[in-house]
Amino acid sequence: MSSRSRRTSHSVALTRLAQISALALAATLVGCQSTRQLDESDSVRAHNYQARIKHKPSPLLVKPAEQAPQDVWERMRQGFALQDNIDVNPRIEQQRLWFASNPSYIESAGERGSLYLHYIVERLEERDMPLELALLPAIESAYNPMAYSRAHAAGMWQFIPSTGRHFNLRQTNFYDGRRDVTASTNAALDYLSRLHDMFNGDWLLALAAYNAGEGTVSRAIERNERLGLPTDYWNLPLPQETRDYVPKLLALSQVVLTPEAYGVNLNPIANEPYFEAVAINDRLDLSRVAAFANIDEDELIQLNPAFKKRMTVDGPQQLLVPTAKAQLLSDSLSNLKPEQLVSLQPNKAVFARAVAEAKAPVAARSYRVKRGDNLGAIARANRVSVKDIKRWNRLSGNSVRAGQVLALRGGSAPSAAGNRVAASGQRSTQYKVRKGDSLYLVAKRFNVEMKHLKRWNPRSGHALKPGQTLTVYLSH
Repeated sequence: MSSRSRRTSHSVALTRLAQISALALAATLVGCQSTRQLDESDSVRAHNYQARIKHKPSPLLVKPAEQAPQDVWERMRQGFALQDNIDVNPRIEQQRLWFASNPSYIESAGERGSLYLHYIVERLEERDMPLELALLPAIESAYNPMAYSRAHAAGMWQFIPSTGRHFNLRQTNFYDGRRDVTASTNAALDYLSRLHDMFNGDWLLALAAYNAGEGTVSRAIERNERLGLPTDYWNLPLPQETRDYVPKLLALSQVVLTPEAYGVNLNPIANEPYFEAVAINDRLDLSRVAAFANIDEDELIQLNPAFKKRMTVDGPQQLLVPTAKAQLLSDSLSNLKPEQLVSLQPNKAVFARAVAEAKAPVAARSYRVKRGDNLGAIARANRVSVKDIKRWNRLSGNSVRAGQVLALRGGSAPSAAGNRVAASGQRSTQYKVRKGDSLYLVAKRFNVEMKHLKRWNPRSGHALKPGQTLTVYLSH
């Protein structure tokens, strides 16, 4: 039920209560007038008669206790607040058609999000923010905390490095707060709240600014003001990605509101915390902790993706652990003897190698310019800046020619598959193989070709094993 519906229902109940109270008062006044004409014995008999009557409360005055939803999806639907005053809109309909034609996208994103959605919904409710915003990571990353974009945005909420640092998301060789489930969620809600205030309480403009930046949206508003044009989101001259961004979220929320109508099967998500934070005081190896606590290793990593080397270095002194295992792990860690604790710490040689790699000078490499290349595309594909490319190659301008060899440092050289992915605007996600899965079934599930799935996962083999992780590149 939307907040508007709840308010309407409450208003109707108050109106009925007022009507009943008025009738009761009128009956009391009539009773008082007639009582004056009764003699004393009649008054006593009337009193005794009324005393024997067992009055039952009016059913209209008894408000049934509201039960909390058992499913996070239902809890989310009750907090939707962005659908009011939205008429038929072709931009929303276009996005809704895409989701309806690709139900596996929503279903698989929902499965990945099942680890995080309860936490996100709780934080939104604490701030009295629309619960449609819990679906924003589905648009940004399909709830993949490992997601990394061409613009160097990372994590579920896709923070670029500078914005991440602005919201205190620490980024080192061992830890990236943009991938931290709780830290990035709170940073994203801080950012959205600030944008909401900046644009005078307009959530659609705030969402547009989250995608394109507040400067882009502000300039578009100023331009329309000068021309005497409307300054609402739907009328602003924004980049195409941003013109599609808000309709995507609204369309997705409409599909989630009535998934059956679109042929989408959303598995229920228990309306209870999926994970708890367990305090740690030492450097730990995630693989060893998983084995020690009998936790699925992939699940522990998905809950703690910010530890880039799978060691608790440079990050907060805590681990996110499935709720059922949290207390046991906490008690076990507090009772460990020093010699036992060593077994959970990273191997010294492995840790030393990781530190050395982090401190090692960056090796130079070269890149041969292809037809159609430009410095911006080369920089994005190699995860470096245009400014650095120009400095390394002593370029005074931005023009390059096919066949020219550029010196590059840092970043990372893209694979052939990576180049194709970057060019097509796809996002990568991870899929954990289940019992009975095959390459054919996984390819069909994500609506991709099996030959592409094989190319993305060259070591997967033909016989998949439960628990195996596959990389899948998704469009849209």
